[in-house]
Amino acid sequence: MGDSRRISVHHALGGGSVADVLLWKKWYGSSVVLVSATALWFLFERAGYNLLSFIANVLLLLVVILFFWAKSASLLNRPLPPLPDLEISEESVLKTADVMQVWINDALSVARDIAIGGNLKVFLKVAFGSWVISCIGSFFNFLTLVYIGVLLSLSVPLFYDKYQDPIDEKLIILQKNVQAQYTKIDDIILSKISKPLNKEKKTQ
Repeated sequence: MGDSRRISVHHALGGGSVADVLLWKKWYGSSVVLVSATALWFLFERAGYNLLSFIANVLLLLVVILFFWAKSASLLNRPLPPLPDLEISEESVLKTADVMQVWINDALSVARDIAIGGNLKVFLKVAFGSWVISCIGSFFNFLTLVYIGVLLSLSVPLFYDKYQDPIDEKLIILQKNVQAQYTKIDDIILSKISKPLNKEKKTQ
């Protein structure tokens, strides 16, 4: 596969500081994320520390530090704590609402195809996906899954960026095989099941 067909992983990840962290271009930020995630996972998963207690203790420590900092600053004529304006802008709220609207509409569209449209293919895809998620969830709890996601986020993009050409070749072969198997299943099973459902709708 030629270099002309290569995609920029950095650009695909947004091209900002997040992409730099995921691709270890800013090794300090990547190291902080990895060490922090590992420490939190060990603290909650292995040491048995409670998440609510941890958040409360961190907030308590932060409030105490800021309180005594402000008091000492007024007594010693020193600057107050450099706190930014802690508020959410209307623009960020609108952007978040737009993203949530797209996700919710997609989910409702899938539910409509299954419940009203009787789309067997969509139903089987959703059922298979739910079954896979259920199987994965039976082996790992949510915190461990999040930690695994962080590890994959810090390793998979970097690995793909270095070995993009051979990985793309393998993925193309895998995609062709999956499409061929899906076409066989569709011709043998799904198309025969869908035909009686369509006939029943027409008679109604």
